[in-house]
Amino acid sequence: MSQSAALKAPQEPLIEPFAIIPLDAPLGAEVRGLDARQPLTPEQILAIRQAHREHHILIFRDQQLDDEQYLRFATLFGAVFQPPADVPVLSSGADGKAPDIVKVANTGDGELGNFALPAHVDHQWTPLPSSGSFLYALEVPNSGGETHFTNLALAYESLDEATRREIDGLRLINYNPFVRLKNGYAGGFVSYRTPDIEPIQGTEHPLVRTHPESGKRVLYLSVHTEVEIPGHEPQQGKALIERLRAHLQRPELSYTHKWKVGDIVWWDNQATLHGRNAFPASERRRLKRISLGGSRPF
Repeated sequence: MSQSAALKAPQEPLIEPFAIIPLDAPLGAEVRGLDARQPLTPEQILAIRQAHREHHILIFRDQQLDDEQYLRFATLFGAVFQPPADVPVLSSGADGKAPDIVKVANTGDGELGNFALPAHVDHQWTPLPSSGSFLYALEVPNSGGETHFTNLALAYESLDEATRREIDGLRLINYNPFVRLKNGYAGGFVSYRTPDIEPIQGTEHPLVRTHPESGKRVLYLSVHTEVEIPGHEPQQGKALIERLRAHLQRPELSYTHKWKVGDIVWWDNQATLHGRNAFPASERRRLKRISLGGSRPF
């Protein structure tokens, strides 16, 4: 081959090597050099699992998956979450079942609109909350719609020793928000249930749970849901929850993800909160979520 022909020969595209790079943030890492359409090696799967235990959220950029490929990828890491038929979640149908892939969109074919969502644990009011979720971005707005994640293990570690002693061993009833929404409760939003408020379906879990894989202690509390500490004097319990929720909103505990089309984020629902910033109703935001089944908190 002549030198001129060699110079004109097309070059093979550079393939980025597989690597997991921690973010400069209180949680999170980016997985690089991975096309989720292709089979993963056992070594890659195990490395991703370990990184998820350590960093709590993982980001996969520039993915192009159909629904079948998306499900095949997500279920390498667990079975799809399915709530009990009598404990509804937002996406539950008339039969109580939720779809494997939940559409999160303001485009008329999904749920959750364009309003802000306070930081929360998914499915916390169910007996077996989901272990985590994958969220895949298909369309994103030019402004707003970011997702912020809170490190609940770090939140517990950063509490003072006296508060940790106070809350270790406490239980928390997490009430189902969709029951009051469905019934049009006239009392408005309830952040802490007191005896004068009629109880609804809920599930009791530890306020401080142990992560089933890492063994880390986790402050298992959302910032804007209806809860109750059983056996606690109501005003004392409410004051404690308000204090813990203020702690959870400290900026040094969180990372904010600015979405790009093709992003997949996998978060650990057992060790993080996630919330969403509002975005203009005139802009489109369309994502698909797959949640994975979890175990009873302990």
